[in-house]
Amino acid sequence: MSEFLKFAYEILSQVVYNIVTFVASFLNLFITGWGEYFEIFKTYFPTLNVIGKILSILLMLLLAAIPIICILLIVRKFILHRKLKKDKTDNAVLYKEIARLNKQVLSLMNEKNSILALKVNAMGGVERIPYMGASALTDDVVPNVGNVTNPENVAAANAGVVGDANAKNAPVVRAVVENGAEDTTVHRFPKLSLVDKKYKDFQYPVYNEEVTLEQFAEGYRLFAASQMGLYYTPEIVRRFIAGMAASKLLILEGISGTGKTSLPYSFSRYMENPATIVSVQPSFRDRTELLGYFNEFSKRFNETEFLRALYEANFTPTPTLIVLDEMNLARIEYYFAEMLSVLEMPSKDEWTLDLVPTHWEGDPEKIVDGKIHVSDATWFVGTANNDDSTFTITDKVYDRAMPIELNERADPFECETYPHCDITAEHLYQLFKKAKEDYPISDELLDKMQKLDSYLQTRFKLSFGNRIMKQLNDFIPVYVACGGTELGGMDYIIARKVLKKFESMNVTFVRDEITGLISYIEKTFGSEGMQDSKDYLRRIQNLY
Repeated sequence: MSEFLKFAYEILSQVVYNIVTFVASFLNLFITGWGEYFEIFKTYFPTLNVIGKILSILLMLLLAAIPIICILLIVRKFILHRKLKKDKTDNAVLYKEIARLNKQVLSLMNEKNSILALKVNAMGGVERIPYMGASALTDDVVPNVGNVTNPENVAAANAGVVGDANAKNAPVVRAVVENGAEDTTVHRFPKLSLVDKKYKDFQYPVYNEEVTLEQFAEGYRLFAASQMGLYYTPEIVRRFIAGMAASKLLILEGISGTGKTSLPYSFSRYMENPATIVSVQPSFRDRTELLGYFNEFSKRFNETEFLRALYEANFTPTPTLIVLDEMNLARIEYYFAEMLSVLEMPSKDEWTLDLVPTHWEGDPEKIVDGKIHVSDATWFVGTANNDDSTFTITDKVYDRAMPIELNERADPFECETYPHCDITAEHLYQLFKKAKEDYPISDELLDKMQKLDSYLQTRFKLSFGNRIMKQLNDFIPVYVACGGTELGGMDYIIARKVLKKFESMNVTFVRDEITGLISYIEKTFGSEGMQDSKDYLRRIQNLY
């Protein structure tokens, strides 16, 4: 124990000695050391020339300024601290300033509420909606549309009395006069309600139930050329119609000016059901950009043209095309994610989207329990450019979609005026089904495809997924029925759905392997077969 005490005494004494030494050195540096400084100064000053004397004086002044400034800062801080503790005046002024700013905030809130009230008036309230923003200063309950537009509250406000904040009556909306009677039904979906009225007594055209797929494809090409001045090759038209058989989402890619947007637009005109074109903006982040949202203040749904077209497709048997123009200006898997998931549902009865939580009296007839059904007669067509202003389309989207490339403009040709073709989606599906029965994929081609699949798995770890196999079985028969060949249809699917995955790989490490793959394709399918796939692989090689 005595040894420990001896150890503790020595180490603590050394610590105290070091502290005292530091304090003494600090005092000597700024206070007691000035005698030594001046002795040095007097020793050297007479021996210096004029410039040296000036510099020596400046150096001494600089050394003197450091402790003086430190002392002044300490004294100033001490005085301010004492003054604040002794004198409450500054604190009182500070509190008054805070109170004044709070009043300004409340004033701005009142102004905002006043503007919102004016907006509700602009929607067509049958009576003047009172300004109730001032109640935020006196009431415990923040006003909402329910108590602002309640007729009892309106009358009370007009009399200078604020109504019950818990009133739950439905909001008053614009009165609609129909057949001399006033309609006071609440329409929180005004655009969709107009669709209901449009189809109440709608006269549907006489549909062509005899047309074949080949006639349908060639008829569209002649219609586009003769009536709209748009020219497409038979190959592009085949791919587009076969793409409709394989997927509900088609992506048209290619250079500007090749007719990506005009293709679905003219195709919808051919069926006499004009497409809805939605211009995708870079700000699109979620589903509300397409479907809209419910405004809690106005008690109305902020409807979009996309939603209107989606709803109207439930009334018409004609195929409906909704075009997402420049769809990769924003991330598709963000704003279109829910639609991609819905279209993957095996049962088409499950193709529904939630819009609002509950049903209201006056809701459109096709909105059931706040849900909208995605009609089986609806196709989504996106146009995409590949440049610095766009996002890369991910594999998640490509796997579910059918890409169609338009990189060349077709040559104009002369033809007689060709009429529209009124066709139902149901008949179109029957043609797709009939094509699968009439033009099934041959066993020989399936066997070659399996060999190619094995080769790709072994050398590149690429494979045909179940989704791609299903699309291939849907695409090829319809492609053949429209005038194409079986090998040509498979060539296109392999190039656009399987080999496209090379773009996401480090091709520099498999460049020689791609040469071997081209040789294998020629050996399996013949030197003249699978030309599209071979050209695509050579283009990938040339990029590196």
